[in-house]
Amino acid sequence: MADVRTWRIPGRVNLIGEHLDYSGGPALPFAIDRGLTLKARARDDDTVNVWSDGRKASFTVGESTDDWAALVAGVVRAVPGARGADLVVESDLPVGAGLSSSAALTCGVASALDELGSLGLSRMDVAKASQQAEHETSGAPTGLMDQLAVLHGRAGHAVLVDCATDPPSVREVPIDVEADGLALVVIVTGASHEHGTSGYADRRRECEEAAALLGLDHLAEAGPDAILRIEDETLKARTRHVITETARVRGALRAVESGAWTQLGTMLTASHASLRDDFQVSCAELDVAVDAALEAGALGARMTGGGFGGSAVALVPQDRVRPVRELVEQRYDSVGWPAPDIFVVHPSDGARLEA
Repeated sequence: MADVRTWRIPGRVNLIGEHLDYSGGPALPFAIDRGLTLKARARDDDTVNVWSDGRKASFTVGESTDDWAALVAGVVRAVPGARGADLVVESDLPVGAGLSSSAALTCGVASALDELGSLGLSRMDVAKASQQAEHETSGAPTGLMDQLAVLHGRAGHAVLVDCATDPPSVREVPIDVEADGLALVVIVTGASHEHGTSGYADRRRECEEAAALLGLDHLAEAGPDAILRIEDETLKARTRHVITETARVRGALRAVESGAWTQLGTMLTASHASLRDDFQVSCAELDVAVDAALEAGALGARMTGGGFGGSAVALVPQDRVRPVRELVEQRYDSVGWPAPDIFVVHPSDGARLEA
């Protein structure tokens, strides 16, 4: 293929700050050293061809599809001025694992269309086009945290995404757990999730309902006394998670900046308890993974991503990575679940044109 350009687009792990972006709160994700490679070349017509995993799909600019390439078609529709292109997608990022494989794909395609067409899009434009494609294609009312983490990642840094403003503010935060003998371990549970068919939309609706009851634009603006002003027990629990998770992100940021890793671990574990009990987006596989990691020596662990399946992240002393892996595998085997995929991740660069 002549005139082929190649992009590398990472997945992401959200260290802390779950289900806060659409409620106007902060999150602290980082891009990881797993993702997808996208090769693209411009065409002189309005045809888009996509190849991935031995499959091919073709459609025209502006067309909707209902096959495996529907999300790519959604991005093409969302990018103003998009033209035809040939796209080849290769990935080492598990789908449905809560590591933003869909954000990597949509941001990669939008970035490629921008470059090939000299459209002059900013990273925020790319993020919003990617978000629009997700909303329209999967029906998942996601915030912008995933896309901004994928686009703004930098090696050795987390990305503080604060959605208190519109557009959200983004700031790189140095993070180096390895220098202090620690590792960030991802546990892919094998319990796949789909935001469009899970309870994700319900949680967003509940948060918006609670904010309306409190007279707020976004639930993350609520003070600690807000819980006392809500009678509905479900909305009270959702509000409690948003308030406490927002405080945990602020504390986690201070812990990362000062290298207070034990404190950070405590916050990760508290975040999981809140997501499990107040927000009710965990599942048995995630709970077992978190509990086993803590028992084997992790400083802290939590589910990461939207929940209802996906992955957990654990902050682990490097000499405890193997015991964590072995105990999680043992616990899964004891109840007849397939072995989880467990690996160390490193904060890495965001989406980039490589050639």
